[in-house]
Amino acid sequence: MKQEIEDIIRKEADAVLNIPITEDYEKAVKLIVEQVHEKRGKLVTSGMGKAGQIALNIATTFSSTGTPAVFLHPSEAQHGDLGLLQENDVMLLISNSGKTREILELIPLARGLRPGIKFIVITGNGDSQLAKDADALLCTGNPKEVCALGLTPTTSTTTMTVIGDILVVSTMKAIAFTNQEYAKRHHGGYLGEKSREQSVH
Repeated sequence: MKQEIEDIIRKEADAVLNIPITEDYEKAVKLIVEQVHEKRGKLVTSGMGKAGQIALNIATTFSSTGTPAVFLHPSEAQHGDLGLLQENDVMLLISNSGKTREILELIPLARGLRPGIKFIVITGNGDSQLAKDADALLCTGNPKEVCALGLTPTTSTTTMTVIGDILVVSTMKAIAFTNQEYAKRHHGGYLGEKSREQSVH
């Protein structure tokens, strides 16, 4: 059992270390800063299934660190929720296969409502149609899932999460986000207390 656990950890760690690092990361952060912090739009994340859960997590982490962000469920978008898209918003779309029907359908719908809207894409398939629609393409490296069946999103969601963390941390640095600003957004709990203590010093 211990050997199996070590093997899973090693494979997940290797997947993270093999995430392709390209200049599109800089392009993605620049898009977020320009659209959200300079033009007063917001970041809108979207994905289906496990990728959707990652997209939701990324949105909440961005919001807590000074960059307004919301999660848009791609299916609900087709039933009215697309209306949350405003001028100058930028979208972050996540699909491991790059072929998720609801995400592919979301692109023309978003463009129909907000022509010229920009898309940041996280995917394991750099040759997909979704990748071709990206203004900034962030590939996971398409690692093999550690799931015993090779099917369940496991390693892929780990790399997606790390890519999201890279975007969050890089954006925080780009906007010079401070302890004082963090404290304003965290009024309760340990993190709020810690940020207020640090902002005093």
